[in-house]
Amino acid sequence: MSTHGDVVVGADGLARCPWGASTPDYVEYHDTEWGRVLHGDRALFERITLESFQSGLSWLTILRKREAFRTAFAGFDPERVAGFGEHDRARLLADAGIVRNRAKIDAAIRNAGAVLGLDRPLDELLWSFAPPADGRTRPAALADVPATTPESTAMAKELKRRGFVFVGPTTCYALMQATGMVDDHLEGCWRAASG
Repeated sequence: MSTHGDVVVGADGLARCPWGASTPDYVEYHDTEWGRVLHGDRALFERITLESFQSGLSWLTILRKREAFRTAFAGFDPERVAGFGEHDRARLLADAGIVRNRAKIDAAIRNAGAVLGLDRPLDELLWSFAPPADGRTRPAALADVPATTPESTAMAKELKRRGFVFVGPTTCYALMQATGMVDDHLEGCWRAASG
């Protein structure tokens, strides 16, 4: 592995964002998911939930537990999760396969209810905050990647207004990056060149 600017060239000869070259799990996620356009209410509810659970932790921790999260949270079906009661909370708090944090578990259940209460699809609401790609400058270095943007701040404010919790501007920006609402692959990364 070698570095060229902020990108890292792996044994396979591909230049990647440095975080995306650090472990095999990250290589797979970086190369096949991160920054690709994602639509669908259930898929986006999953991402909001996982980004909320990630708060204060490494994304790698969440990534490695993602299948357990999917099982524990009924495939991230908002209707089913919104119906979780005390038995489900106790089950989730006892599940070593996920992050056992009562506040985050409660947030996931509450956010599922907020999804059901929306007057428009979650997909449409979230994507309404995606900035136009035209004229956006690709980051040259990690230092050029923001933690928040006006759009992520506006998304967080609107989600909170609609009853969502654990969705601050930083979490919303991470969601925007992960789901292709913004493309923060660095200049020189093979994914930046592949579109």
